[in-house]
Amino acid sequence: MAVTDPIADFLVRIKNGQKARFEKVDIPASKMKASLARILKEEGYIKNYKFLRDDKQGILRIQLKYTDPREAAINGMKRISRPGCRVYVGHKDIPKVLNGLGISILSTPKGVMTDRIARQEGIGGELLCAIW
Repeated sequence: MAVTDPIADFLVRIKNGQKARFEKVDIPASKMKASLARILKEEGYIKNYKFLRDDKQGILRIQLKYTDPREAAINGMKRISRPGCRVYVGHKDIPKVLNGLGISILSTPKGVMTDRIARQEGIGGELLCAIW
């Protein structure tokens, strides 16, 4: 089955895995999804991720993170820029998520990065998603 928005599929698989209390989720791999998983790990939203080879494009295995009473580390996520409606922002216009408690992920000319790093570097780009 062809997926028209692979980033939204990535986010939904993580959200559904956390609602079902899975320990890990398998997602078809791509460079963009690997960059998103790297950022989620650096920011502490997931435990770890691993790239597994197969006969096709590969698989990203993401280990989900929970707090003590099995509450998910990710409370919410929202896809902002979609294939039908791209959202681009300058470095001065990057929104803060929950007054800095969450993160926005941007695709910039220097790669995929969080809103905090993009503000420090002084570069804008496509606003991919918000996670809190």
